[in-house]
Amino acid sequence: MNVNAFPALCAATDAPLEGLVVLDMAQFLAGPAAALHLADLGARVIKIERPDGGDLCRRMYLSDTDIDDDSTLFHAINRNKQSIALDLKNPRHIAATRHLIAQADVLIQNFRPGVIERLGLGYDAVREINPGIVYASISGYGDAGPWARLPGQDLLAQARSGVMWLNGTSGHGPMPIGLSIADMLAGHVLAKGIMALLVRRGRTGTGGLVETSLLEVLVDFQFELLTTYLNDGNRMPQRAVANGANAYLSAPYGVYATRDSYLALAMTPLDTVETLLELPGLAGGDGFVDRDAMLARIATRLGERTTAEWLAMLEPAGIWCAPVLDWPALLEAESFRALNMLQSIGTRSGTIRTTASPLRIDGARPLSAEGAPGIGQHTDAIRQEFGLDLG
Repeated sequence: MNVNAFPALCAATDAPLEGLVVLDMAQFLAGPAAALHLADLGARVIKIERPDGGDLCRRMYLSDTDIDDDSTLFHAINRNKQSIALDLKNPRHIAATRHLIAQADVLIQNFRPGVIERLGLGYDAVREINPGIVYASISGYGDAGPWARLPGQDLLAQARSGVMWLNGTSGHGPMPIGLSIADMLAGHVLAKGIMALLVRRGRTGTGGLVETSLLEVLVDFQFELLTTYLNDGNRMPQRAVANGANAYLSAPYGVYATRDSYLALAMTPLDTVETLLELPGLAGGDGFVDRDAMLARIATRLGERTTAEWLAMLEPAGIWCAPVLDWPALLEAESFRALNMLQSIGTRSGTIRTTASPLRIDGARPLSAEGAPGIGQHTDAIRQEFGLDLG
């Protein structure tokens, strides 16, 4: 591994996962995201792709922007990886994959349940090849029950998880979270499980199997509110008519339009809100029972001044509040710029800007200028290094 790929990290210490070899056999978002987290920490990630088109994420466009014939999403989630093109229907290429597995530390896959076993690369078969390997799997809904064979996709997992009924207002139907939240959470969770097994392997020499699914991570994501439901007589939470931000929390918790933008108001005693906003009688109500009426009164009052005016009054009083920023405002914020969370990475024709790892190790953020690879870009080099016979 070229430690110069991590200048901001290696100035203080070696990349934590340097020397580990990760085989990324996953597609789309969740599995490749897990591999990306490991790559950011120094692991060498070899992406195994189909020769005819590669990872389907290469064609998953979020806009009409195309960079080197690949989507911006692919570039973002597959930076700092190598690519080898292998046809898993070709016996010789399957044999080469087994040869790679024998020399790898981690394998990540997100085939539908049963597919990887038919290829002869399920966990039991891989463990025979390499007893020390950490085998990591992501599925849509686990490997049991009638949903197991269904497509595991972010929006569909959100729909089945119950999370959509926590967003929006009571006058609207279910509202999905506007991010691939299941995929991203699954990537984070799987990376955590992989590193836990790597620690165990360091103690015992034995690898292991770590599994999660889009449904499992979304259930875990809701643990706070779902625990309340399970222990509160199974009463469903009620979303606010307007201005609410959490189906369970009482007034004044919410998001409000000011005269020029929006303001978020978090946990604050009602008597304090009554005094600061000059809303007589507000604290005499019940923040749960009278939530909608209270939110409406607060909203009317906050609409009379600008966000900056309210912040100048509320923040010195210790009120938990914040302006609601869009991306341009976030990117211009001094505190965001101080975090140094953006980086430039190389493409085959230039550079693009993207986010960096959210971790800081020994005070420094791991950065890499290496962009996403082309399909099979490193096939010849990997073939020679690992002694693969591809025919």
